Amino acid sequence: MSRFMTAEEAVKVIRSNSRVYIHAVAAAPQQLIKAMVARADELKNVEIIHLHTEGEAPYADPKFEGHFSINSLFVGANVRKAVNSEMGDYIPIFLSEVPGLFRNNRIPVDVAMIQVSPPDQHGFCSLGVSVEASLAAVQSASTVIAQVNPRMPRTHGDGLIHISQIKAMVEVNDELPEHLPDEPDLDELKIGKYCAELIEDGATLQMGIGAIPNAVLKSLQNHKDLGVHTEMFSDGVIELVEKGIITGKRKKIHPGKIVSGFVMGSRKLYDFLDDNPMVAMLDIAYINDTAVIRRNPKVTAINSAIEVDLTGQICADSIGTYHYSGVGGQMDFIRGASLSQGGKPIIALPSTTSKGISRIVPFLKQGAGVVTTRAHVHYVVTEYGSKDLYGKSLKQRAKALIEIAHPDHREDLSRSAFERFRNPIFQGIGGTAEN
Repeated sequence: MSRFMTAEEAVKVIRSNSRVYIHAVAAAPQQLIKAMVARADELKNVEIIHLHTEGEAPYADPKFEGHFSINSLFVGANVRKAVNSEMGDYIPIFLSEVPGLFRNNRIPVDVAMIQVSPPDQHGFCSLGVSVEASLAAVQSASTVIAQVNPRMPRTHGDGLIHISQIKAMVEVNDELPEHLPDEPDLDELKIGKYCAELIEDGATLQMGIGAIPNAVLKSLQNHKDLGVHTEMFSDGVIELVEKGIITGKRKKIHPGKIVSGFVMGSRKLYDFLDDNPMVAMLDIAYINDTAVIRRNPKVTAINSAIEVDLTGQICADSIGTYHYSGVGGQMDFIRGASLSQGGKPIIALPSTTSKGISRIVPFLKQGAGVVTTRAHVHYVVTEYGSKDLYGKSLKQRAKALIEIAHPDHREDLSRSAFERFRNPIFQGIGGTAEN
């Protein structure tokens, strides 16, 4: 019981010039974060490092420059402005390799702030909804402090932490942040349908959160014996499990199990996760290892992009030089799926932005990050269809991508392609939204 104390007492272990890791996604420990920020006047040059986090990030307020800085491994909305300012920075890295930064002491962690379930009769707490790279941070940190929350589901897998590893424990009873399922619009439903047509019975799925993944899942009602091996999943998986569509029977590794590193969704999802032996929450260094991913058959990985150029280069982490998200696990699964027997890596995106700007472009914006190279890309899907670019030449790729671009932009894209390649195949590919 001596480990239990107030949040204000727990964060006293944080010193100036130290590095603090914050538990990711829905597990970000808000009471500890608030208590740390309340000590800002006492602290100088504290580096905050984390993947995407939900909820507030008050340490990112410009008024705390000099007290806190942010070194982000994946840029979320709550720190995006700070990361693109003087007080922040971004580390481009494959998600599979983030745990190694901590375990190999490339980025030493002084304090890890986490949120866990209450300890069981043996003294073990669970990292719950978010194991990913936070497990490695906990194992490597000099000091671990934790919010203990009965609303955190107790999950099976790698994320068990004994109380002997935790310096200070703070009891809370807070709701976890929820992300209610996005309802796909007509174009997103079309994208979902095209993706679903590429998914075979017995496939192993990887997909994320948002309207397009939900649209894909809605389109899988007639599939059989699908499996899940993914870095994360959300509510859309539950219905397919309940209907017997997701069974995992044909998986070669972890058959019958949903394998994931973190989840983000509604309370229904968190309750589905709680003490569910069908779900294995594992270390992301293992989940996202291409040598592991490829062992399952027909791995179908569905990821998105900010923009795609006419040669197939995929930008997914920045808008020009403005850091918007991160490399994440896209390349881990694009590569893993391509090596899987019968696997299909898919990039799915609307053909235009909400402002009508084409997301299929002649050239990526200056400063844009190439997350998936043109040598790795296979399928690209928009609401106008799907194209497999693998093994195609630059000219063939450009023609294929123009054909699934928005009709209003095909003429300009064709003109750009002709200027680049001087090939008559790009003459007369134009169109209008009406046809």
